[in-house]
Order: sequence, then C-alpha cells, then structure tokens
Amino acid sequence: MAEKQGAEDRRKARVRRAIRKAANGRPRLSVFRSSKQIYAQVSDDARGHTLAAASTLEKDLRANLKTGADIAAAQAVGKLVAERAKEAGVSQVIFDRSGYLYHGRVKALADAAREGGLDF
Repeated sequence: MAEKQGAEDRRKARVRRAIRKAANGRPRLSVFRSSKQIYAQVSDDARGHTLAAASTLEKDLRANLKTGADIAAAQAVGKLVAERAKEAGVSQVIFDRSGYLYHGRVKALADAAREGGLDF
C-alpha cells in the first residue's frame, strides 16, 4: 500500500521537477536547513556525484560562529560552498531551495554564494 505524501514532500518534488527542466546540464546547489545547522552541496545530477559541500558542522566554521542556525552561519556556508565549487571548476549552478521559502537563512546562503562567484 502506498503512503500518502505530506505537503512538504509534494512541494519538494514539485520544486525538483521544475529545477530539472530549467537546469540544462548545470549542477544543482541544494540547501538543507535544520533547527540547529545548515548544509549546502553542489551536485551533478547527470552523473550522480557531489562536486562540493559545506555545512556548519565543519570545525573551522564552528569555531568562528556563535550558532549554526542563524543568518551569519548561512552566509559563511554560502561563501565556503561557492569557493569549493569554483575549485571544482563549477561557475554556473541552479539553486534548489528544497521547498523552503526563499527568505532568511536560505536567502542569506544564496546571496553569499553569489558573492563568492557562483552564477545563478
């Protein structure tokens, strides 16, 4: 018997469908935000590989941050993932907000990634 999808799962699937159509071969910058941390990764969906990743759980970021769940932490993760993506040879990505509203920490991460040199 199939389980009924929740509203969050349907929203995430809808966003991913739209992203796949618009990607044109570009890697995807996806965001996951929990109540205590924020994570970002650049992945190539065609090959199924992660090209770059960053999160507030890393020791060098954790030492400089007050908490992993505020806008300053999201900005730091955005800059770090952009830097690592540039090292991997990625300059253009498509942004996957994973069903979260483009506001607050998600917006801060996206803006910092743009400042770091990613084009989306």
